[in-house]
Amino acid sequence: MQTILIVDDEKNYPKILGEVLKDEGFSTIPASSALEALESIKSSHVDLVLTDVMMPGIDGIELLAKIKELTPDMPVIIMTAHGSVERAVEAMQKGAYTYILKPFDNETLVAHIQKAISIHEIVKENSILREAITTQYNFGNIIGKSQPMQELYTIIKRVAPTNANILIEGESGTGKELVAKSIHYNSPRKNGPLISVNCSAFAETLLESELFGHEKGAFTGASSMKKGRFELADQGSIFLDEIGELPLNIQVKLLRVLQEKTIERVGGINSIVVDFRLIAATNRNLEKEVKEGRFREDLYYRLNVVRAVMPALRDRKGDIPLLINHFLQKYSHERKFTDQSGNLKQLEGLNSEAARMLFDYSWPGNVRELENLIERAVILSTGRFITPADLPLQIRKGIGSQLNLDGIPENAGLNETLAAVEKRMLQKAMAQAGNIQTKAAEMLGIGKSGLSQKLKKYGL
Repeated sequence: MQTILIVDDEKNYPKILGEVLKDEGFSTIPASSALEALESIKSSHVDLVLTDVMMPGIDGIELLAKIKELTPDMPVIIMTAHGSVERAVEAMQKGAYTYILKPFDNETLVAHIQKAISIHEIVKENSILREAITTQYNFGNIIGKSQPMQELYTIIKRVAPTNANILIEGESGTGKELVAKSIHYNSPRKNGPLISVNCSAFAETLLESELFGHEKGAFTGASSMKKGRFELADQGSIFLDEIGELPLNIQVKLLRVLQEKTIERVGGINSIVVDFRLIAATNRNLEKEVKEGRFREDLYYRLNVVRAVMPALRDRKGDIPLLINHFLQKYSHERKFTDQSGNLKQLEGLNSEAARMLFDYSWPGNVRELENLIERAVILSTGRFITPADLPLQIRKGIGSQLNLDGIPENAGLNETLAAVEKRMLQKAMAQAGNIQTKAAEMLGIGKSGLSQKLKKYGL
């Protein structure tokens, strides 16, 4: 349970807010002055400070400065009346997370608090997880401690010792090949070869020869016999990436290979027995491809003996700190980037503003995009921490995190548009949370009571 320190010289105000936040799952500590607040920070565990600006003696701006001296990463939200907005902006410039205008609705306050704490967790984890990427957070080179990743590790552990065919699904850039490697190297075949083929990388005329090999003279340019990837995978595993790209005529031949465990080279007449384990991956919806006639149903069921899903990065943002630390180690030490003085760069993590931008971003390129971003930041950064200046323009401007408004009429009024967007976000969050309201509320940055009201409003 997170603890919020509420600071306001109106003595009843912290108590009233405390009751509101208690209903949302927070514990609170009231303070009627800045001095009392500072004592609480020194003596108690505090996750966030919520303070008024206008207070006698030490005001909210001065309190902010003193808090930053004690605990630089502590998130501070400023409460202010309309006449003090300029001072609130000054507080933002001095490190406050945000400000909120009095009077405010409880839902808005809770949303700000939840988001600030989430971002603070990213900053905090970056400072303490440098050496904490342990076996409980990874499997092979796959990194993550989120629930979707723990479920993936369970599947890998159970299926790796078998010879079952595996179908790995997931968007591009999520790390499907890492899953394939983890399965192979934790299997009895680990001493045999792991042969990888990107099915989208070869023209149709070449793919058959690449997979099954060819005999000398089988076609123009075939000056010698060549073993195919399946033959090379004998006693090991073969990983067919982007299998949804296979032409239908190759699908027929692949089905036969899976059924009979034999191959025939192009131009050959002899069947060659091969002992392999098949691991396939796709970023397509193969069930949809089957329905639309682009993928054979019988092959789909042959492949889909066991299904593993690599989640998108936007669905496991809690893993971002671990991934950042992993990539910081990789590019700071393995690549040995140096600064202008020739010293090895030793980045310690992200500052709070950069962390907020990464938390808000939707990561269309998934883990691959994050890795490229960290490599870029290690090259360009000049300090100990990655700052917004080290991030690409699309991250700083939030490109990629925009809502999809397709389907909303162009002539729709503001209220109609906002209602449609809100309903879509609710539906998406509930689906991703498996209809668990507490989890959906956390994803949306609102309280559970507020979520319940909205679900009733839209009849969801």
